[in-house]
Amino acid sequence: MPDDHFTISNGRVMATIKADGAELCSLKNADGHEVLWQAGPEWPRHAPILFPIVGRLKGDVLKHRGKTYPMTQHGFARDQRFAWTAREKTLCTLSLSDSPESRAKYPFAFRLDVSYVVDGDELVIGYAITNTGDDMLPASIGAHPAFQWPLKDGVAKEAHSIVFEKPEPAPIRRLDGGLLLQEPEATAVQGERLALSEGLFARDAMIFDQIASHSLRYQAPGAPTITFAWDGFPQLGIWSKPSGAAFLCIEPWHGYASPVDFDGEFSDKPGVMHIAAGETRSFTQRIGFAQ
Repeated sequence: MPDDHFTISNGRVMATIKADGAELCSLKNADGHEVLWQAGPEWPRHAPILFPIVGRLKGDVLKHRGKTYPMTQHGFARDQRFAWTAREKTLCTLSLSDSPESRAKYPFAFRLDVSYVVDGDELVIGYAITNTGDDMLPASIGAHPAFQWPLKDGVAKEAHSIVFEKPEPAPIRRLDGGLLLQEPEATAVQGERLALSEGLFARDAMIFDQIASHSLRYQAPGAPTITFAWDGFPQLGIWSKPSGAAFLCIEPWHGYASPVDFDGEFSDKPGVMHIAAGETRSFTQRIGFAQ
């Protein structure tokens, strides 16, 4: 079988995953309708995995015990080749471990395991971070799937909305130069509903750092409805190109960009989790098709 891509299917959901970045690169419903962004020139990715950081660090530098390490936005996992650990009809798993190359950027021992399973009308994606070293492991992780926007040709972008599981009255956060601004701003969510428009992203991503929901629906009249749920991720980002592009990213995160005024040790950065030696932290994302 080809070593770079693998497709799983149960007849109701079909997903293709590639070894580079353990990245989901196609997601189709039973009718064969593609809902994932196909990495066009406006943004050349599909659904990258963000690890060991989410967003940017100040100066693109990770600080640890008096040393500095280069760390670009969203970390290095999305640009690394994962090893296949299982490939079956309805599931596959991949793994990435620390190496001399990773330790030049991130001086910690780790293993990141990613699983994809088609189950009913859903694709279930699991992430597990294991601390394989002797010291505390500071890390963040995020998913970054980009969906077609519009979800179907001929449907206006402004006809689309996100409907959250619960009302979302809390203010949101914004970025400046990729760093988190101190002052929050009023949310555009009305009750449970966020009416989508390109203007929402004129100031970059919408960051829900006080999200109440653990699920949502991405929908438009006359188009497939996408169900989306997450577990273990306390933040959510929603993003599209400020200049306009035919995709919408719905991103569950554990962690976020450095605040504009933070320039300290990575382990002290707001949003970073701390994983004890030998322990594993797990996270789940579910993407489905409403009936």
